Amino acid sequence: MFKTYWNEKLQLVEAELAQIIPQKSALSSTLCEAMNYSLMAGGKRLRPVLLIAAADAVGGEGDSFVKSACAIEMIHTYSLIHDDLPAMDNDDYRRGKLTNHKVYGDGMAVLAGDALLTMAFEVLCSQKNVNAENRLRVVREMSFSAGPNGMVGGQAIDLLSENKRIDMKTLKQMHEAKTGALFCAAIRSGAILANATDREVDALTIYAEKFGLAFQITDDILDVIGSAEKIGKPVGSDERNHKSTYVTLTSLAEAKKMAAEAVEDALHSLDIFGSQADFLRSIVQYLESRDK
Repeated sequence: MFKTYWNEKLQLVEAELAQIIPQKSALSSTLCEAMNYSLMAGGKRLRPVLLIAAADAVGGEGDSFVKSACAIEMIHTYSLIHDDLPAMDNDDYRRGKLTNHKVYGDGMAVLAGDALLTMAFEVLCSQKNVNAENRLRVVREMSFSAGPNGMVGGQAIDLLSENKRIDMKTLKQMHEAKTGALFCAAIRSGAILANATDREVDALTIYAEKFGLAFQITDDILDVIGSAEKIGKPVGSDERNHKSTYVTLTSLAEAKKMAAEAVEDALHSLDIFGSQADFLRSIVQYLESRDK
């Protein structure tokens, strides 16, 4: 059930993403190629699948919101392109392939990221069967979560924290913004698009926050014990870059315990939902055992 649902939604998202960016453009075919290079590089498509699953959890038809799901994947992909740049994390590989700037150069990679971010809101606004109020709420959710009070703000803390030992409070603040904010945007947006009640949105917000925490902790764990072949990028980069993580600030055992607690809290937040939220239950449990 879990894998079948995920694969079905992943294929739906992949098919829609493949139609978004033209192969050629009157302005720059290279730009389109660079955008597609990263957007179609595969990956778990976790954020768009979560958006669809959140809509299903509140009784909506999640598949009908695939354009909005693709929009958040475009925002996520832009962030990866920029994160990999020499001025940021300086990574050579992403999802098992050379990073965008290694193929197209730093300047084109910056533009490809800029274009994906901007175009994401064009795609979002093309979502049908949603009233104007909810569409605007979702635009705000995604723009807020991606901006200086969310993902970009978290990345700024990360950049300023390089080669410094930060405390646990700062680490949590950084990752709530850098990683968690976009998960919140995906899950809250799916619920809003499906006309969820305030109670349902509040419960899913708690779920999203705990999901983001569990995801980041397990990401830190994988950087220590994971396989570069499976996760698609070099392991040990946090240690090489002298970054503070949940593992370095505590221990591997303590980080695993924290992840388990976050998963348990996420599951409790779904108590008000029935079987329609089973995928959300399964996917947060999957985080504890994931190897990529």
